[in-house]
Amino acid sequence: MERRQVLKGAIALAAWGAMPRVWAQASVTAGATPGHFSLETVPRLARTLARQPYRAPDETLPASLDVGYDGYRDIRFDPAQAIWRKEGLPFRVQMFHRGFLFKQRVELWRVHEGLAEPITYSPDLFDFPEGVTPPRDPALGFAGFRVHAPLNQPDVFDELIAFLGASYFRALGKGHAYGLSARGLALGSGDAGAEEFPLFRAFWIEQPSAGAKHLVVHALLDSPSVTGAFRFVIRPGGETAIDVQSRLYPRVDLAHAGIAPLTSMFEFDAGDRVGTDDYRPAVHDSDGLAIFNGHGEQIWRPLSNPPRVQHSAFADAGPRGFGLMQRKRGFGDYADIEARYHQRPSLWIEPKGNWGRGAVTLVEIPTGDEYHDNIVAFWRPAAPLRAGREYHFDYRMHWCDTYQWDADLAVVTDTRIGAAPDPARRLVVIDLDGGRLASLPRDAKLTPDVWAARGDIVGAVVYPNPETRGWRLSFEFRPQAGNTHGRDVELHARVLEGHVPLSETWLYRWST
Repeated sequence: MERRQVLKGAIALAAWGAMPRVWAQASVTAGATPGHFSLETVPRLARTLARQPYRAPDETLPASLDVGYDGYRDIRFDPAQAIWRKEGLPFRVQMFHRGFLFKQRVELWRVHEGLAEPITYSPDLFDFPEGVTPPRDPALGFAGFRVHAPLNQPDVFDELIAFLGASYFRALGKGHAYGLSARGLALGSGDAGAEEFPLFRAFWIEQPSAGAKHLVVHALLDSPSVTGAFRFVIRPGGETAIDVQSRLYPRVDLAHAGIAPLTSMFEFDAGDRVGTDDYRPAVHDSDGLAIFNGHGEQIWRPLSNPPRVQHSAFADAGPRGFGLMQRKRGFGDYADIEARYHQRPSLWIEPKGNWGRGAVTLVEIPTGDEYHDNIVAFWRPAAPLRAGREYHFDYRMHWCDTYQWDADLAVVTDTRIGAAPDPARRLVVIDLDGGRLASLPRDAKLTPDVWAARGDIVGAVVYPNPETRGWRLSFEFRPQAGNTHGRDVELHARVLEGHVPLSETWLYRWST
């Protein structure tokens, strides 16, 4: 258990603490008795719940579990008790104990050959630190669970994915260390007023076959405003792919729903380190938002640690994909032996079917450290999700190093911003690599397509970078004097050959 994950849980639970609660001890899956399980079991439960008033989950815990962060961290699942370990199956499940910030009871079920049975709590599943009296109530339940599988070596079971806290989960591909998180649903993220954090109240985990390459997990989502049924098909590998089927059943009209939400951290990099006093060149779990929109345009938006909360909406229809990416993959990019940011995964969302009109939305929140997530990205439908209806959003998640969109386009590998000779200007340097640009002669005549919504672009030029064997686009930006339209300016840059794009579109929000 990492302190940063616990801090993330604290943020979610603090938001819940500001909301009125109706306490209930009854099981949220009271309609699901041990027995038959099918693809319609969880959607049926979600539809039924949506027609009922919301009942908050049980958070009552024995006094012996009031042990603080260190004590809770030392309550460890016994790996010898992992589900399917004795059967020798390719996936194993371990549970998280309730306690500290993770008080809410989550129900876990195991499914085999179409039959479901509850996973019952027992203190014998855990090792407790000295001074903590193990609870004995089998109804205590769990806070969540994690899955292990042979990921990096064929004979070693590594942690693959963990579901813990609200509807948060994190996954890994081969060679990765935990970084950004995903959620089932975001409600009001970055908007004025309290954010609502829907919860995964129950999970059904299907037993895999002896030679299975994937694991299937079903989840029931619940909150005051919406219920939902999720199905995850998890395929571990060099890139871990998760196919997600989500069904949403709003209790009220949802004007600010965030579909396939991603949560990450960005503190600083070469394009945003004014006032930073740190030996490391960069500190972040993700360095940019990537978008492949319905018009076939490939967009790269470097992340920032802004002076105030920033919202960016990239309007689209039928998006092909978006994600928070960690493009810098070298140790020297961060020089951090402990955090190993160069091993943090990227996460690309590939919609299945037509999601219609809406916007990829980015929220950037100021942060003074690397322990709090401050970046959120999601798809927001243009039309509200209406109460009493059913909505389907299916997508594939790619937990990867990088992801290939348009192979003909060069991608941005680095954004650097610093002082220009003229103190009224700033120098912007963008490094590009790959695509057709990589095969062009060094004396090719290329056009920098650079503009700003306000202010002046000076000296834009494209030239080869002999050190990287890529290309560099640079220009100076002079903000408009006496700007009366606010402090933010949108910048746009790409490389053209004639009128044909050779690079993805670089977008940047200039803030003062």
